[in-house]
Amino acid sequence: MIERYTGEEMGRIWSLENRYRKFLEVEILASQAWAELGVIPREAASLIAENAAFTVERIEELEKETRHDVVAFTRAVAESLGEESRYFHYGLTSYDIVDTALSVMLKEASVIIAAGLQEMEDILKQHALKHKDTATVGRTHGVHAEPTSLGLKFALWMAEIQRNRKRFEEATKSISVGKLSGAVGNFAHIDPFIEEYVCKELGLEPAPVSTQVLQRDRHAEYLGILALIGATLEKVALEIRNLQRTEVRELEEPFYSGQKGSSAMPHKRNPVTCEKVCGIARLLRGYAVAALENVALWHERDISHSSVERVILPDSTIATDHILQEMIRVIKDIKINDQNLSENLEITGGLIYSQRVLLELVESGLSREDAYDLVQGCAMRAWEEKLSFKDLLASDTIVEEKLGLEKLNECFNPAHYLKRVNYIYKRLGI
Repeated sequence: MIERYTGEEMGRIWSLENRYRKFLEVEILASQAWAELGVIPREAASLIAENAAFTVERIEELEKETRHDVVAFTRAVAESLGEESRYFHYGLTSYDIVDTALSVMLKEASVIIAAGLQEMEDILKQHALKHKDTATVGRTHGVHAEPTSLGLKFALWMAEIQRNRKRFEEATKSISVGKLSGAVGNFAHIDPFIEEYVCKELGLEPAPVSTQVLQRDRHAEYLGILALIGATLEKVALEIRNLQRTEVRELEEPFYSGQKGSSAMPHKRNPVTCEKVCGIARLLRGYAVAALENVALWHERDISHSSVERVILPDSTIATDHILQEMIRVIKDIKINDQNLSENLEITGGLIYSQRVLLELVESGLSREDAYDLVQGCAMRAWEEKLSFKDLLASDTIVEEKLGLEKLNECFNPAHYLKRVNYIYKRLGI
């Protein structure tokens, strides 16, 4: 049975309930930090921690009047408190809460994406090992080139996912910062201890310097890496799509019992998941561009980035998680047609072995130019007249003199092209 991606865990992170829950967590920690400094009564901080509450519905109701989501939030929470409410949001500006809470949410989203990257890497490694010695035709410019290992294809993808996983770890560190430094970032009305205390409790680093907001180069870097992850997944999906074409049919994305390919043509088995992944990867690149546009703000801050981020940050993480899970499923259940792999190796009548024949003729004493012209002449005739390349070579007197039939036959052995695959695997550590 096909497993449908629901995205419930990622969706919960970006829910309004969780967003305001993170706001409240930051506010409570800030109150505790003020109490530690003796600026507000400890009892007030305790009452805030015990009693502070909100409902999304009430915040939305107040926002219609205030037209400011953080003010609506603080007023909704104040309704659940008594006299101690005067110490709630003490000395803070809106984005002390919004940006610090956002960093926590992004960290939560990052845990899910990092787990997906690791799972994808592991599955690709399994296929790389399983198909290490499976010969397949390699293609350059879409044209048959020389034999290679099917396992190397999976190993290549695995190595790229590894690089993306490491990049993503660094990008996650970059956004794992908080700021509680006031309206223009200079701690005019807030002790730096508050920022240090809150960030430590939330598992964040204090931003060394900020304005009213955390600087958006951090978020641009993060979305840039998500776009790069999407590009890698698109690369894998596009290769599967090409190898699933009717004329090739070496690999196919899974087609499950009960699945339908076309409303009109019952025979159709389309690579719809891989096509979807390629499409969503385009969205991720677009979101990355929008994130770059958010880096430049007026003076100590304007609000032009805010509306953009309410779309691109949830959507980018949700979309990345989605296509990761989709491609994990595709690779897990991928269909490999061994017969077509073998048949396609021979579809050119042996032309894919031309370089080895060329080099053997050079080794035998023929000049490279003469060897190239001889081999190309036979190759072009085989190509145009649909003849056996090996038979044409065998009938050439120079080839017969320089190589002989036994050595010529050995030139057409695909195993020769896999002899150093183990060396590559060793460099990859698999």
